[in-house]
Amino acid sequence: MRHGTTSIGDALREFMNKSRMKPRLTEVRIQENWEKLMGKTIARYTQSIQLIDHNLIVTTTVAPLKQELTYSKDKIIKLVNEMLGENIVKEVMIR
Repeated sequence: MRHGTTSIGDALREFMNKSRMKPRLTEVRIQENWEKLMGKTIARYTQSIQLIDHNLIVTTTVAPLKQELTYSKDKIIKLVNEMLGENIVKEVMIR
């Protein structure tokens, strides 16, 4: 690369980091990788996943799953942040 030039990938990455779309794109990445992170059974009974102000909100109507997810909050935070490559999720809320 010449002095003062930036690759397209770096330019897009910088734009996305400064963009208001980043939280929504991060949420979509989590949703797309949820089954890989948590397994098929948990993914099947998870109704929605939202990311609001560094809080991951997981919605399910299955009581035993709510209980299991409640006990696994630290693990969920760790897995999601590792998948994203940065510490985005600070807290998990189960509804």
